[in-house]
Amino acid sequence: MPEVDVSKKDKNYYTDVPQQTPGYFLKGSGNLDWGMKHRLAHTFNPKTGRTVMLAFDHGYFQGPTTGLERIDQTIVPLAPMCDALFCTRGITRSMIPPDIQKPVFLRASGGPSILKELSDEQIAMDIEDAIRLDAAGIGIQVFIGGEHETRSVHNMTRLVDAGMRYGIPVMAVTAVGKEMVRNAQYFRLACRMCAELGAHVIKTYFVAEEFETVTSSCPVPIVMAGGKKLPELEALTMAYNAVQQGAAGVDMGRNIFQSDAPKAMMAAVNKVVHENMKPAEALQLFESLKAETK
Repeated sequence: MPEVDVSKKDKNYYTDVPQQTPGYFLKGSGNLDWGMKHRLAHTFNPKTGRTVMLAFDHGYFQGPTTGLERIDQTIVPLAPMCDALFCTRGITRSMIPPDIQKPVFLRASGGPSILKELSDEQIAMDIEDAIRLDAAGIGIQVFIGGEHETRSVHNMTRLVDAGMRYGIPVMAVTAVGKEMVRNAQYFRLACRMCAELGAHVIKTYFVAEEFETVTSSCPVPIVMAGGKKLPELEALTMAYNAVQQGAAGVDMGRNIFQSDAPKAMMAAVNKVVHENMKPAEALQLFESLKAETK
């Protein structure tokens, strides 16, 4: 059995040295096929190298989450303001107008509800259906340290193999169970494992300490998960710190669609991610746009 890394030598993550990707703007993606790069260039803005994804896939295990009771009323009006959508194939077909010119990442894993053990997931979508839906990418949950860790990793690798056959990138979503510690050490492990096994993009959570070591030690782009609903200034600060520490954008849901002014929040997040606007200034923008809608 391989030994655990117990070296006494200090690790060097070279956080001050950007990873080079000759010939392409997106980290770790220079050797991918043309179709894969084309899809990623629709998702990540080539001018900034970043993305603001709107996540509303929560219903695949939570049901009608607060703010997602009616996708047509709460999410469709926001779609033109994001760079990409992250949702399920059922919602894509039933609720998203086909003339919305935004790339879609499709949730490809599922199985248990919030009433059961969440790590007991399977691949829940055939790659051919992603092709039929013109998906820009597919996303799958990976439960490093969870009860069904190995299965979830193998779910991801099978999806990566299918995606590579058809030029569709895979985003691994690092799931964190209630009993798991959310720190940089855990996310370095989870993100690196997913990248090593072929994921093209990683979605993970921000941590206040050493997040730059998570992004630096991951050879492919990381997008920050929004997580639970926070006060607007806290959410904007989290997004700002994440991209300043190496994240290639955010995939936010509840901090946008559960906001008192979702369109204003979406505009503020875009400014933070794509224009490096400081959180306090972005909050002022949010408050100003919110007041205009009253």
